[in-house]
Amino acid sequence: MSTKYIFVTGGVVSGLGKGIAAASLGRLLKARGYKVTIQKFDPYLNVDPGTMSPYQHGEVFVTEDGAETDLDLGHYERFIDENLTVHSSVTSGKVYWNVLNRERSGDYLGGTVQVIPHITDEIKRHIYLAGEETGADVVITEVGGTVGDIESQPFLEAIRQAAVEVGRENSLFLHVSLIVSIPGTGELKSKPTQHSAKELLSLGIQPDVILCRSDYDIPKDVRDKIALFCNIPTENAIPNRTAPILYEVPLMLEAEGLGRVVCKRLGLPDRTPDLTGWRAMVDRAKNAKNRVKIAMVGKYMNLHDAYLSVAEALHHGGIENDVMVDIDWVDSEQITDGNAAQRLRDCDGILVPGGFGARGAEGMIAAIRYAREHSVPFFGICLGMQMAVVEFARQVSGMADANSSEFDLTTHHPVIDLMPDQVGITAKGGTMRLGACPCHLTPGTRTLAAYGEDLIRERHRHRYEFSNTFREELQTSGLTLAGTSPDGRLVEIVELQNHPWFVGVQFHPEFKSRPNKAHPLFREFIRAAKKGRI
Repeated sequence: MSTKYIFVTGGVVSGLGKGIAAASLGRLLKARGYKVTIQKFDPYLNVDPGTMSPYQHGEVFVTEDGAETDLDLGHYERFIDENLTVHSSVTSGKVYWNVLNRERSGDYLGGTVQVIPHITDEIKRHIYLAGEETGADVVITEVGGTVGDIESQPFLEAIRQAAVEVGRENSLFLHVSLIVSIPGTGELKSKPTQHSAKELLSLGIQPDVILCRSDYDIPKDVRDKIALFCNIPTENAIPNRTAPILYEVPLMLEAEGLGRVVCKRLGLPDRTPDLTGWRAMVDRAKNAKNRVKIAMVGKYMNLHDAYLSVAEALHHGGIENDVMVDIDWVDSEQITDGNAAQRLRDCDGILVPGGFGARGAEGMIAAIRYAREHSVPFFGICLGMQMAVVEFARQVSGMADANSSEFDLTTHHPVIDLMPDQVGITAKGGTMRLGACPCHLTPGTRTLAAYGEDLIRERHRHRYEFSNTFREELQTSGLTLAGTSPDGRLVEIVELQNHPWFVGVQFHPEFKSRPNKAHPLFREFIRAAKKGRI
């Protein structure tokens, strides 16, 4: 069977959920037994989002092979349960970088380098590479931004060319567009979607399927009008109504016929999808009888997308424990030793996520101290683990000025520090540990009990490490080193044994959590929080 290519575009406004639509379609095709991979094209000129502010971009999602990518790749992995790669995230910056480097190397033999064909050829190379490296039956490619954006034009031209090259019988254009509701009357208008489709037509792209985004039911007469003016059958104008919970979207789109329509258009046998497990997971998520409240103490609390995967992983842990997780978004800059008890006393668990920079760090330390002293289940991730080590060193080991050298170069107790082989490297990302690394778990720890195996692989994104200079002193004071690199050189996990549940990890377990298969540490963290509540 020839590889099939699906191209997802967006119309009218941004933020419609193209990523969720692409991920949901991936789930529906995988449920039919097809091997699926997904990739994201982002039009911005940054090479990747690794150095972008969370306020600009939200979370940076890290793949197994260490690519720093758009947060939509997290949705892709969670929905289709496949590990994506560096080739799944392509930016304008990466495309131009590759082309210009080849030009400097003389690969174009002195020829004039142009958007067409050189830039579009590089984009197409990534489209085909995504399928070749995975052996996928279906490659789903989402083009970021909105049709009409200047920066998206090379990507749209590239997918037009790709559809011609692979044959229209092997390609499908899916357009996600807003159906506008008139304020005051609630009347639904399809005219903006018609204009968006015409904009695509002007670029040589005929949408095959239009997902009609709306908070409301879309009457057949509105879909008939979209079909008439956008040159598609009415059955291909598919309602995409806002879902009660994120993971219900595939089920809603399946009920509206998306899987059947896509298979028909691509000539794929429309096998009966096996959504039994997914449906059971959604039912558990919607019908949990108990609730737990988790305080997420971080520095970007007015921008929840900065911690998107952490929030989703908490909900996954809730699903597996039959509880609904209410997240209390706590600004770490507002927490002190003086107010921590008042602010956090009604929480069943405290989680301190990752981040960079000193801002808000002392508030994280205050929250961790409260969790340790009041036996509240605690989970520290990356920076959260590092601040747990700092708090323990200060309050238990007697190192009053303990800190991370990232924040204080004058401390006499840099319990978090750069490794010797990292010192002197100044390039952005040059000292970062990125992607999946092995970790050996210590016998008798709750971490080993959670995983059920003593060698794991988890994804990293950090620069500073637990300092081995203070390892023995901290262990003597009662800090358990629950996981290290296989050679024993790097400390990856710390625990407190005389505590209901106190775990800090240097890696980012949230990136590997799935709605129907919660990450072991999130599962056990929520279990401990639930036990305290009940």
